Amino acid sequence: MGVRSAAAISTEDKVRFLSAPASYPGKPRQVEVHETHWSFVFLAGAKVYKLKKSLASDHFDHTRLAAREANCRKEVLLNRRLAAGVYEGAVRLVLKSDGELAIDGRGETVDWLVVMRRLPRDRMLDRMIAEASLEARHLERLGRRLATFYAGHPAATMAPDTYLDRFRRDQANNRAVLGSLRDVPAGRYAKLLDRLDAALAEKGTVLEERVRAGRIVDGHGDLKPEHVCMTDPLVIFDCLEFSDELRQVDPVDEIAFLGMESAVLGADWVGPKLLEIVLARLGQSVPDALPALYMACRAVLRTRLTLAHLLDPVPREPERWRPVADRYAEAADAALGRLAF
Repeated sequence: MGVRSAAAISTEDKVRFLSAPASYPGKPRQVEVHETHWSFVFLAGAKVYKLKKSLASDHFDHTRLAAREANCRKEVLLNRRLAAGVYEGAVRLVLKSDGELAIDGRGETVDWLVVMRRLPRDRMLDRMIAEASLEARHLERLGRRLATFYAGHPAATMAPDTYLDRFRRDQANNRAVLGSLRDVPAGRYAKLLDRLDAALAEKGTVLEERVRAGRIVDGHGDLKPEHVCMTDPLVIFDCLEFSDELRQVDPVDEIAFLGMESAVLGADWVGPKLLEIVLARLGQSVPDALPALYMACRAVLRTRLTLAHLLDPVPREPERWRPVADRYAEAADAALGRLAF
């Protein structure tokens, strides 16, 4: 590369280096590169390497090298709870004395990478839903694993109104973003937002009651079908590591989220069945309104986060986001329709 100083190494330089098979131990035949909102992911043979972008949000600031190191280490630590043996550690991306980049070894640290063992794509829950190979026995395994995980955590310490305020803040952000998007007609989501406001006003006490009952725990935080791998042992990975607050969740909320995402993929039976399994193992029962309210909140949030891609200075795949957001909005409508108020 011939670059002489770490300060001169750009994100493009790092991505270019990590996209080349020769950059990795074992020299894989090819490297698949996937860009997300917050990182670059490199599938290199039997390993996966994740490079965090130098970005900041309302919940984190990864613009400093030390912050990205800390986040990488925290991601590894937290994900080992449900993905033991998958997260191998955090390694340095270094600039050697000859001006070339290298993964680990001697040199000046220019960034940090999360290293994982690569999981089989055909055993991912989203793929199994797409291929209609998911069966109730798979959900029994998943439900047992999740129930054991949730039962092993002490209740989070928070006030009931603090928990409800989180949903109200999300709803305020939903209105701000969905009402200000380019190329989205004004008022397109107004009725949906009004219905969710009414649901939170009418049913918000059921959320506060979950706090009083000690049901909020330090969970996964981002339980999507693409984060569940039906191997033996079962693996649940890519938890939400950047915000301790957002990871304080009700298990019913997490399962409602997974159920909503599964329904969007065409498997609306997943959420109710999984919730039945988990609640039975935890010895709990919940009001009928609770899963539907959580699902509605999650679906509207996903509508907002999906369309927020259009707010980027140069949106990636701008044509992709409107149809996806519409599916989430439909899921929110369906969930709100199950609330009797």
